Amino acid sequence: MTKVLQVLVGLFCFALVGCSVASNEMAAGNISDINHVEGTAINWFSVNGYRASGGGGEQCCIVLPIRWRPGLLLEIEWEVDPDANASLRRKATGYGFEEEDLAKHRANYQVHRTTVEVPPWPDTKSCSLKVHFLPCQQVKVTTSCWGYGSPNNPIKEPRNMKEPAACPK
Repeated sequence: MTKVLQVLVGLFCFALVGCSVASNEMAAGNISDINHVEGTAINWFSVNGYRASGGGGEQCCIVLPIRWRPGLLLEIEWEVDPDANASLRRKATGYGFEEEDLAKHRANYQVHRTTVEVPPWPDTKSCSLKVHFLPCQQVKVTTSCWGYGSPNNPIKEPRNMKEPAACPK
């Protein structure tokens, strides 16, 4: 009887380990960004160390769990050009901008970091990760399969929002 009980307990523990491994399955997906701040540009951003260029468009890849779990956090880092529409002198010959103008412009770039919690997604129905950059260095993320602007997309903030004179602390 004791031997049978030991085998049953062993099988039960093995089954529990199998369940916990299954709940930690990971999958790769695309990442993209949407900048909501007027007059600025996102030069690049990274999510948990996976780096992408700014400017929209999906890029490979981010690794996320197949199933959402509470406390799922992402480390976001990004570089902002606060004056994306600046007039820079073009080189007299060749292409590009005058080095001095470009150096002054780049000196104003800002790097920000934050941690955001990923909102729940149903079952295994997540799509690519979309990172939304909002005024005051706020960031929202979604894995919704609905495109930005759709009534079903959870991100409702408009594009081209003005940066306020002072951000709340």
